[in-house]
Amino acid sequence: MPQVHTAHNTNPVMGWVYQLKSRNPLLFWFGIFNLICALLCFLLTLVTDKEILGINAYIKPAKFFLSIGILGFTMSWYMVYLNNKRAVTIYSWVMIITMAIEMTIIVWQASNGRLSHFNISSQFYGNLFMLMGVAIVTFTLWTLYIGVLFFRQKNFPLDLPEGYIWGIRLGLLFFVIFAFEGGQMAAMLTHTIGGPDGSKGLPLVNWSKSYGDLRIAHFFGMHSLQVLPLMGFYLARTRSQIFLLAITWFLFVVILYWQAILGYPLLTSSGL
Repeated sequence: MPQVHTAHNTNPVMGWVYQLKSRNPLLFWFGIFNLICALLCFLLTLVTDKEILGINAYIKPAKFFLSIGILGFTMSWYMVYLNNKRAVTIYSWVMIITMAIEMTIIVWQASNGRLSHFNISSQFYGNLFMLMGVAIVTFTLWTLYIGVLFFRQKNFPLDLPEGYIWGIRLGLLFFVIFAFEGGQMAAMLTHTIGGPDGSKGLPLVNWSKSYGDLRIAHFFGMHSLQVLPLMGFYLARTRSQIFLLAITWFLFVVILYWQAILGYPLLTSSGL
């Protein structure tokens, strides 16, 4: 059974950081690297007026770096509970390599004022977009495998609530399901339903305020990875309770998806 180190530090934040680092140093430092890159990209938005689809070119890389950093921290926290340490090590490197491919292309294209996703304006850019797709599918399939390991493993530390373990399992499952929604956007070469990409959007996330936006369900579905385990740890102590919350959450995300498919925005221009 894996050993989880306890920090001897009265500062709760530093105690959490110490635990996170001890659980998976590789993903811990990868997460730190991505957060630093996110900060640098946000700073670049202050010194450049280069835009892509009406927003600063470095907003998208900043959001992706931030999301990947959170993802790295999240998976490093969960995977300490797995007995298959070889799979954990391989998965950690798969994340680093595939996300490095993804972000290298995103940052390079953004720095040149070009789209990274859905860019098939030339064969070269189309190949880069396809390479990003291969990287993401590889990573998602490996995440599915980690989820299978969580479902198959029966022995976990006795002090872990049953709802928490099932929250991790279901969070991984929902993450994979809604990660593959990205394939629909790639096939359509757009994330907007009923209008063009680049319409006026909500602050920071830039979700369309005029049309349906598939990124909304994609976002909330993939963040099941954080939401459901937190629910399982703090709210739902039993399997039946977390199942009820998970079904409710899943229906909520499906409604967001269906709303986008019908071409309706999350919030209208008059509502914000």
